[in-house]
Amino acid sequence: MHGRLTRRRFLAAGAAAVAAATGATAGLARAGARLGPAVGGLAVRNAGRRYAGDHLLFATVSPGVPGRDTARIAVTLRRAATVTVEAVRTAPRQSKVAWSTRRTLPVGRHELAWTPEPETPVGSYVMRTTLERGGARTVIGRRRPPSPQLAVAPVTRVLGVEAAFAERSYIAGEGMALRIFADAPRLTLTFLRVGHGPDPTGRADEMTGLQMGEPVSMDWTGKRTAPRTVSVQAGLSWPPGLYVARVETDDGRIGFAPFVLRPATLGATGRIAVVLPTNTWQAYNFYDADGDGWGDTWYAGGAPPVVLDRPYRDRGVPPRFGRYDFPFLRWLEKRGHAPEVLTEDDLEQVPDGAALRRTYDLLVFPGHTEYVTEHEYDVVEGFRDLGGRLIFLSANNFFWKVERAGGELRRIKLWRDLGRPEAGLLGVQYRGNDDGSRQGVYYVVGADRVPWLFQGTRIENGSSFGEFVGGYGIEIDGITNDSPEGTVLVALVPSLLGPGLHGEMAYYETRRGARVFSAGTLDFCTSLLTWPVGRMLDNLWRHMTSDVPPPPPAA
Repeated sequence: MHGRLTRRRFLAAGAAAVAAATGATAGLARAGARLGPAVGGLAVRNAGRRYAGDHLLFATVSPGVPGRDTARIAVTLRRAATVTVEAVRTAPRQSKVAWSTRRTLPVGRHELAWTPEPETPVGSYVMRTTLERGGARTVIGRRRPPSPQLAVAPVTRVLGVEAAFAERSYIAGEGMALRIFADAPRLTLTFLRVGHGPDPTGRADEMTGLQMGEPVSMDWTGKRTAPRTVSVQAGLSWPPGLYVARVETDDGRIGFAPFVLRPATLGATGRIAVVLPTNTWQAYNFYDADGDGWGDTWYAGGAPPVVLDRPYRDRGVPPRFGRYDFPFLRWLEKRGHAPEVLTEDDLEQVPDGAALRRTYDLLVFPGHTEYVTEHEYDVVEGFRDLGGRLIFLSANNFFWKVERAGGELRRIKLWRDLGRPEAGLLGVQYRGNDDGSRQGVYYVVGADRVPWLFQGTRIENGSSFGEFVGGYGIEIDGITNDSPEGTVLVALVPSLLGPGLHGEMAYYETRRGARVFSAGTLDFCTSLLTWPVGRMLDNLWRHMTSDVPPPPPAA
């Protein structure tokens, strides 16, 4: 099964919106102390007709849509005060203010208007409100509320085109439920095969690809005020891979909805699979489904569950996709490789490591696979134990245990704190993060141990690489005492995060024929299309697909 709870999930979302609306009114009635003595109330509304899910503290606006492009923030004062309202888009490290206004206001009810420009990034904005009077200062909306029902700061959602599939992978020809929210009379739907076709534009909120089939025009009249679900299909002849539905309005607003096409039977088209980091994509997704203005992720504060069928906030593009994930897909296309592509949901359906090993010889984890369930860890470890090969092209992989229930993920505990340090599987494990403030090049120290990796590059011990792309880092891994016996330190970015805190590239083999490679830095994939890293990956691919031991017999 692949989580076919679409209708139930959509109904639950509607129920949550009703609960939030009811809770907002009740919350304000209880919030006098939190609002401060000068404030009688806060509210927000669309200046025109409201959208589905809007309520006293939540309003949706559509930039560029006449009559529905302005939010009116109401402030009721019991005492005169200087009021500053800021539209704040929350982010993992530093939130951004898109608009602000400051007024000195008398007692009474006042409305302040915000009309976002068409280029304003889509998503929820907390209307952070600061009141100053007689040296006292009260800030409303400074941090995430304990629950949406306890929110007291207004929120404005800037709507572009929101689109998301009910599931993360499908087979060709299967009906696919695509949920769309857009205020436009007509939409155009185009399918793209990601990694193929035109080069990316460099925008972090855009996905490009080879057009598959003809665009489809959809009459959206009468569907502009609430999310709607349509059923679409991928072509029967489309190969496995990552695809995206591109949904565009006539005036140029765009949303993307990525999905994976998997084969009807895993392993049917080849014995190599690429596993995309779909759990981590959603963990870093700051899309605000509950309407409190903060992303529904633990990175926004608290410990909310991560809902797996949400649209991605940045026009539907997974976080940092263009930097961390796209280069490998492009490398596959340029080299003519056609592995099967899987989501982490698909690994959940494989019963055990033996079944995975009978299906594949090589698994590639090209991106940041930080959050894995116990079942995923078990089947990948079992796959390795039976001679399966593994490539990890990022860092900080298999770090957190998560549990999945009803289409939601909850973060549990670090795997190393549960007695399963990730170095025992990957050869390395997470050591630190500085958000990329320092970058460094790799220095090779193990060329004599893995000469096949550097064949044709003229790299030897003491050589460096990475200068052309500005170095590597952000998050780094290192070899530990839990790394398998015989783990080779191939190269390192020395002391990147302090003395002895290296980013370490590693490789090991097992007696059963397993071969495991880990890059050791988060942004290693950024250089796959440059020299000499592209050649190194060619060599690695060839090495990992040669002399493969036979899989275990069927039970």
